[in-house]
Amino acid sequence: MSRIKTTLDGLKAQGRKALIPYVMAGYPFADITPELMHGMVAAGADIIELGVPFSDPSADGPVIQKAGEQALACGTGTRQVLAMVKAFRAADPRTPVVLMGYANPVERYDLLHGKDAFIRDASAAGVDGVLVVDYPPEECVDFAAKLREHGMDLIFLLAPTSTDERMAQVNLVASGYVYYVSLKGVTGAGTLDTGAVEAMLPRIRRHVSLPVGVGFGIRDAQTARAISRVADAVVIGSRIIQLIETQPREGVVRAAGDFLRDIRAALDA
Repeated sequence: MSRIKTTLDGLKAQGRKALIPYVMAGYPFADITPELMHGMVAAGADIIELGVPFSDPSADGPVIQKAGEQALACGTGTRQVLAMVKAFRAADPRTPVVLMGYANPVERYDLLHGKDAFIRDASAAGVDGVLVVDYPPEECVDFAAKLREHGMDLIFLLAPTSTDERMAQVNLVASGYVYYVSLKGVTGAGTLDTGAVEAMLPRIRRHVSLPVGVGFGIRDAQTARAISRVADAVVIGSRIIQLIETQPREGVVRAAGDFLRDIRAALDA
C-alpha cells in the first residue's frame, strides 16, 4: 500500500480532509526546499506536491511559471529535485511526496540515464506519486504499471471540460487520488466558483473510485473550508508561491507555515 493511500485512508477514518500544498522545487532559494517541506508538514500539510521546473509549462500561470524559471536559473533540474526529496525523506519517512510536472523532464531523464531510470531513481529517493500534466491516460498504461511496481502512484488531472469517457479512462489507470482542476485555464487564474465544484464532484465520483483533491483558485481559509465539504483534499499552490517569493531566506518557511496553519485550522473546524 502506498504512503498516499495510507495517508488518505487514515484521514478519512478520522473524518478529516487532506491539505496538499504545492511548491516549486528550488524556489525561492536553490537549497531551501527540504527545509520548506518540513515546515509545511509541521504546519499541517498531509501530502506535498513538489513542482519539477520546466521551461515550457502548459498549465502553469504566471506565478508558478516565474518560480519555475527562477529555479531553472539556479540550476534545479530533475536530478536535483530527486536529491531534495531524498534529503527530506531522510528525516520524514511518513509524509507522501508527489512530483508534479511535464513529460519532457521525465523523458529527458530516461534519455540521459537509461530506460525507466526516472522511475527507479524516484522510487529510491522516496517519491510516492507522479503527476505528469501532459500524459493522457490512454498513452501511459505501462508507465502507471511500472510506477505501481515501485510503490508509486500516477495521478491525473480532471477539468470542468472532462467528459464522462475521459473520467472512466483515468479511473482505469490512476491511483492515489485524482486532482480536479476547478477552473478553466492555468494555475492562479480566475475566481473559484464553489457551487460549480459542488455540482461537479458527484459526477466525478460516478466514474472515479479514488479520492478527489481540488485545486486552482483556492487562496484563503474560507474557500478551502468550503471546498473541503465536498472534496477529499484541498490543493493550494499559487498563493503559497506568492507569499514566499518576496521573503528573505529566513522568512520563507515561517510565511508558508503561518498560511498553512490557518488553512489547517479551517479544514479541521
